[in-house]
Amino acid sequence: MAKSMIQRRQDAERERTKAYEASLQRVSSTPRPAPDFQRALDEAHRGFGMAIRDGRLWRPKLKTRDPARLRLAAARYLFARYPVPTALEAIWIDSGGLAAEEIRLRKSWYIAAAGGNSLYKAGANRWLSRKEVHCFLTVSGDFSFEEAFWFAVARSFTDDLGLAARVARTKIARTPRDQLAFWREVARFFCAHPAPKEEIDDLCDYIGAMHRRDKAYSLKGRTLVSLHRQMVEWHHYIAAVERIEAMRRRATGRDQRTQPAAWDGSRLADWEWEPSAKEAKAHGERFFVRQLTTAEDLVAESRAMHHCVSLYAAKCIAGNASIWVLRRRALGKSERLLTIELDPRNWAVQVRGFGNRFATLEECKILERWAKARGVVLTA
Repeated sequence: MAKSMIQRRQDAERERTKAYEASLQRVSSTPRPAPDFQRALDEAHRGFGMAIRDGRLWRPKLKTRDPARLRLAAARYLFARYPVPTALEAIWIDSGGLAAEEIRLRKSWYIAAAGGNSLYKAGANRWLSRKEVHCFLTVSGDFSFEEAFWFAVARSFTDDLGLAARVARTKIARTPRDQLAFWREVARFFCAHPAPKEEIDDLCDYIGAMHRRDKAYSLKGRTLVSLHRQMVEWHHYIAAVERIEAMRRRATGRDQRTQPAAWDGSRLADWEWEPSAKEAKAHGERFFVRQLTTAEDLVAESRAMHHCVSLYAAKCIAGNASIWVLRRRALGKSERLLTIELDPRNWAVQVRGFGNRFATLEECKILERWAKARGVVLTA
């Protein structure tokens, strides 16, 4: 039986209502979960049993559902009698990239300081003096933990708060704490020789490279001018090494950036000679000749001896030459004497000392011993 007009209108209305309700269900947001206060308490209290308040009595009036903010609020309730800098509180919000030992150290520092105990006696004395601990705990401003730490160190060298803050925000703040003694002296240097942050960062790259190469490296007696000059020379050194490496990669047809940068070189073995007690001019005197087969060694030899041996890299990579050095070692020190170029026949076609000087009579005698032992022909 056909439906009447009224029935068809009623059916259409019911369909519209059903579609509307289905649309509402699709777009309506799901209920937001309540803040997980118990989880925040557990995360803050885990590993530390010295809470000053009972977590079961915590009745926070917080609307945030951010786990990090809840964790900080729980830490304040459990451990804090006194306010502390945000640099100390930050560990409860974000500990990404930190080792478990470092996370525990920072949390223990927070607990000691916020609880009114001596942070100096709680372990900070391993790195900071009492004065520096006080500066660390009273720092104001947007500092990270590392920056607050180095601000405290810098404040022991200067009364200029702006300068201390500038030093604290440089790359010095990202140096390993086990190298504190060295970088403390770097911070002292820049407090005594103020410079813009960008300039300090550039110089820190150079200073760090020198320290990795030589643990005895020091800034004693240096100035900003001399550091700048040495940094420029270092950049030239790096550029020269990179050019030689690019040349080597083109010659081999392989990209070996992650492997030791070296070429095959001559098959001759290195050589060493120790004069007799009567001939030696110093206790433990020894002479040795070794081959240079890396870009770093070749450029370092060129810079140290003030000649252009680094320009011979292409010949070495192609196998048309090999570069050797004569060194003297005595009293625990090594002295550069000569740089030697051999051709593929092992003929010495060039022998030069510092500034392209010729070999001395005494050095020639040592070279003759080496040549006889290794079958080298001395023509230079």
